[in-house]
Amino acid sequence: MTEPMVLPDPSSRLEAVFERVHAQKMRGLAFVNPALRVEAIAFAPWKHYWLGVMLTPWAMNLLLAPREITRWRPLPPGEKRRYVFPAGEFDFISAHDDILGEFLICSLFSPVLQFADHAKARETARLAEIEAQLASPLSRRDLVHGNFKKAPNEPRG
Repeated sequence: MTEPMVLPDPSSRLEAVFERVHAQKMRGLAFVNPALRVEAIAFAPWKHYWLGVMLTPWAMNLLLAPREITRWRPLPPGEKRRYVFPAGEFDFISAHDDILGEFLICSLFSPVLQFADHAKARETARLAEIEAQLASPLSRRDLVHGNFKKAPNEPRG
């Protein structure tokens, strides 16, 4: 049996593409938060995908990208697919970029004007990604208000 073709962590490619979008199309628009920058956060293998949070000055999304290319199931842009995580079911929308290829996004915040600085937005993104994989549902209200449960290996504080 042959080893599956595994794609590398997409973080740097995601950041480059979303930074280009920011520079060419988004900068200065009313719904863009100038305190935030483009960052791919906590991308790690999940099943046969890469899962992480894509933070931009206009949105924060959970993002699934191909990791094991032969196990990726294509979906037309704009179509939805539901994935089951320990924390519950999440609907992802298919997107495509000429450089990135196909990826799937699940909106957490859009726009992201409630974040005063990048550090707060990054922490929320990191905790949201952790919560998606824990066996405890997280409502959007809890997410917005920062009502996160601590990850098992995080100190209680």
